Amino acid sequence: MEFGISTFGEITPDKTSGNAHNAHKRIQELLQEAKLADDIELDVFALGEHHREDYVISSPEIILAAAASITKKIKFISAVTVLSSADPVRIFQQYATLDLISNGRAEIMAGRGSFIESFPLFGYNLQDYDELFIEKLDLLLNINQHEIVAWKGKHRTEINNLGVYPRPLQQQLPIWIAVGGTPASVIRAGSLNLPLTIAILGGSPHQFTQLTNLYRKAAQQAGHNINQLKLCINEHLYISNSDNEARNEFWPVYEKIMNKIGKERGWSKMQKEHFDTLCEPDGPLLVGSPETVISKLIYQYKLFKNTRFLAQIITGNIAHEKIMQSIKLFGEEVVPAVKTALNNLNKTI
Repeated sequence: MEFGISTFGEITPDKTSGNAHNAHKRIQELLQEAKLADDIELDVFALGEHHREDYVISSPEIILAAAASITKKIKFISAVTVLSSADPVRIFQQYATLDLISNGRAEIMAGRGSFIESFPLFGYNLQDYDELFIEKLDLLLNINQHEIVAWKGKHRTEINNLGVYPRPLQQQLPIWIAVGGTPASVIRAGSLNLPLTIAILGGSPHQFTQLTNLYRKAAQQAGHNINQLKLCINEHLYISNSDNEARNEFWPVYEKIMNKIGKERGWSKMQKEHFDTLCEPDGPLLVGSPETVISKLIYQYKLFKNTRFLAQIITGNIAHEKIMQSIKLFGEEVVPAVKTALNNLNKTI
């Protein structure tokens, strides 16, 4: 299994048209996190696209290109590229360029995104939410497979036998589909034989086996080899010396972010009791000691047989030194132990 970290790059808004000190600091921290992830031999570093004042990453590919210049082996992927409100031609060009800069380490994770700000910002109608994603995914896959593109759709000007450049160093860019829980998206990924990332941000992980089963069934019905499917699970992670210490440090940050989003979407307010439930052995939050996180990752592998795990990092007002220590514990203590356990487990199957 591959292991990596992801982040949306949340910040305290600078609320200024210049002198964006908080944004500047967070970008530098992201580069430090990428360098550390590479140094401790994690497999993947992922950055998510947002267009809000409380997130600094609107152009993941630019930050990933900067990270590529200071790293050696780690793969770079968006988490996610909001494809519905983007131009697939430019997305391909940007990530092909990243691939050339990084010596073949670029990937794309395409999704609808969890926020809607990009639609009015780039002139798209939210009513076309589903149509836009389906059509643009079709174009992105076409470009990835063909140097000369002939394509026609409803929401974008047709392309009449034109070349899209540059081409990547890899034969093709790996293109993942990211979902939060939409069965139709899972079926689409399986039918197209595309790698799938499932973000588990709430509820019992066991419930999501319905989606992973649906993914494999759709792939099998389309004639694909389900043993070659790539499946990633994405969850929040924070590791400290003990379970209590990790929960006490992470809860104020998690509560602030989740309740802010929840207020926007009409969710009930999250209480500490709910948070503690999410941290339990069968919950989706990997918050605790290295031993606790190791146990949960092994348990979840038995559920999903996933080929990749992405740990989503939230910083908030936690000191960056502690965030870096959490990443280090993940890479140096958790990952080796989980790999050993999974190797032993697979030998007995």
